[in-house]
Amino acid sequence: MTKTATIPDQDALKRIGAKTREKLEAVPGIYKLPTDKAEIFVLSNFLTPDECRRFITMIDVVARPSELHETAYIENFRTSSSGNFHPRDPFVKGVSDRIDALLGMPAILGEAIQGQRYLPGQEFKPHNDWFYTDQPYWKEERKRGGQRCWTAMAFLNKVPQGGHTHYTHVGAKIEPKPGALVIWNNAKPDGTPTEDTMHAGTPVIEGSKYVLTKWYRVRKHV
Repeated sequence: MTKTATIPDQDALKRIGAKTREKLEAVPGIYKLPTDKAEIFVLSNFLTPDECRRFITMIDVVARPSELHETAYIENFRTSSSGNFHPRDPFVKGVSDRIDALLGMPAILGEAIQGQRYLPGQEFKPHNDWFYTDQPYWKEERKRGGQRCWTAMAFLNKVPQGGHTHYTHVGAKIEPKPGALVIWNNAKPDGTPTEDTMHAGTPVIEGSKYVLTKWYRVRKHV
């Protein structure tokens, strides 16, 4: 049995990774982190100040204590609040369509945009966005669109102190800058999920932090 056959969705991750990489590398003004460990891109001013303010207000309405798949996570692993936006809301759909277009992703692969809020002392310890296929939840996620391939995350406000996104394996910290969109490939070029996109939302020390995130699957998300 080949290696490709033993890793769920590897061929799709490889194919989508190559196509999205090519699309992003052609975007004017996009910045790619100078590392061979992971594919991480940053595009400044993707959202306008008005869009950021509107999303912040919406997050305050939908935010509930964040949940995790893995029951084995230690207490206080993720202490933020989060909530999904209705995908057919015209404002949300307009921004979601723009993210799709930027990455060259079919809309059917995208999950609903999720908003997250971090208050002082709240954090999300180092984690990966892709699914661990040896865990019980994978059986259901495989039916719901399979593995996560790419992540797009936008900062919505300036955080006075703390709240960086820390890529722990890469050794890079990204400061929250309103409107900036951070995009990364959750797999290696050969289609295997990569530990090198391990990232953390470091504790907010002063103020609050608002972000939105959209994840993509390798098949239609349902």
